[in-house]
Amino acid sequence: MNLERYQRITSVLKARQTDLTLCLEEVHKANNVSAIVRTADATGIHKIHAVWPTEQMQMLGHTSAGARNWVDVETHKNIEDAFATLKEQGMQILATNLSDTAVDFREIDYTKPTAIILGSEKTGISKKALAMADQDIIIPMVGMVQSLNVSVASALILYEAQRQRDLAGMYDREESMLPKEYINKVLFERGHPVLAKVAKRKGLELPQLDETGQIVADEEWWARMQAAD
Repeated sequence: MNLERYQRITSVLKARQTDLTLCLEEVHKANNVSAIVRTADATGIHKIHAVWPTEQMQMLGHTSAGARNWVDVETHKNIEDAFATLKEQGMQILATNLSDTAVDFREIDYTKPTAIILGSEKTGISKKALAMADQDIIIPMVGMVQSLNVSVASALILYEAQRQRDLAGMYDREESMLPKEYINKVLFERGHPVLAKVAKRKGLELPQLDETGQIVADEEWWARMQAAD
């Protein structure tokens, strides 16, 4: 891996926001999932959550190949499990929903740990999810249309969150919020993809990389990598 690529990946991982996420509740159109994942990557999201109860829906996690390589997707069988996971992480959970208690999405403090629920294209956010959410938010509209495409809505909200977090210096940390083991794994797999595949096939742990992205491994590791299967 050349130094420029190593530094680029390191910079991206350092800016990743582990306490800002989306939860897709049975969003089922591949083009929407792809657009949402791309926006999540662009705004520094580390992981999104998805309620995809069937294997067919879970295949949606493989869309948007480029961005999908950089954004993790955690799948849940039902909305209750998704909420439990998000609450364990101390997230405020927001739902786009026109109600008496809804506020303009720009009034939310997104510097707090935050999860945004995105509903199905056909039915929107379920009644269960709306009942469990902490706050309803709305995107003001003055035209005849009363709703936005789910990927467009997610982009508007995420970029407001990014704006607030950028002003708060949350993208300019000296240390990444991600575990060091995860960072090394991503750097190795993205910087040395062929060797990463060989190591996985042989059941070998990925060694550390130095500050220039070069592999730091002992002779035994290299010998096992070069040995015939």
